[in-house]
Amino acid sequence: MSAHWLDKKEYPFESKYFEIQKNKMHYLDEGEGENLLFVHGTPSWSFDFRHQIRTLRNNHRCLAIDHLGFGLSDKPKDYNYDTLNHSQNLEQFALAKGLKEITLVVHDFGGPIGLHFALCHPDRIKRLVILNSWMWSSREDPEYQRLARILKNPLLPLLYRWFNFSARFVLPVSYGPNKPSKRILNHYTAPFHKKKEREGPLAFVRSLLQDQDWFESLWNQRAVISEKPALFIWGMQDPVIRPHHLNKFESGFKNHRSLRLEGCGHFPQEEKSETVTDAIRNFLSENP
Repeated sequence: MSAHWLDKKEYPFESKYFEIQKNKMHYLDEGEGENLLFVHGTPSWSFDFRHQIRTLRNNHRCLAIDHLGFGLSDKPKDYNYDTLNHSQNLEQFALAKGLKEITLVVHDFGGPIGLHFALCHPDRIKRLVILNSWMWSSREDPEYQRLARILKNPLLPLLYRWFNFSARFVLPVSYGPNKPSKRILNHYTAPFHKKKEREGPLAFVRSLLQDQDWFESLWNQRAVISEKPALFIWGMQDPVIRPHHLNKFESGFKNHRSLRLEGCGHFPQEEKSETVTDAIRNFLSENP
């Protein structure tokens, strides 16, 4: 399965597919060594982590999935795109591949998706790398309360389905001053070329409204992974996931270090790719 819009020089990897309920979930499996498992958020895909994978595959096995409904994975119109279901898909994939000693790298919605898997299988997790994400309820956060009013707007599903709103409009304004070119941004809009392919991003909007209790349950269970070596990489100009989210992570994980990136928005792995890659590589070597 190939995509005519995909720049193979930018994304020079062999595509693989894992079957889930007769749907094909796209993934990468590059390099050899300890397992690095990359879990993306919305409206992105494994393309997010291409810079890190290109370098880290020289010494590690880098696996990165595209959630169903995203990237090069199938996008069935009638499918359960609940966040928990994405986590269960990740679990199914990781267990089928026999992954152990995992360094889990998560971003955005990849946080609750990947960290739920980690909570269920702490024995398989060696280290955590968390970029601009969360794992708790935001119900009491004034910024979330303002956002929730927008998310409840009955016009929003129309914008997502008819205008590819998440990829075309929300994603570009999430970056800091170092914005990607139109050629790169096309790799985030193109996977949702057809209206029927846009249910995945819309489901994450619903998750922000419906899953706050589930998010809080993840935080309440954190003890089983809270002593794992953790690296927090944070774009400090993220317009949605703010620095106080980083502070909360730091309060709950004992063995952590943090990299605060000024002049960087929601996508550190894209905006400050070399810095992020070096930070992950150093973290791996210093926590053998």
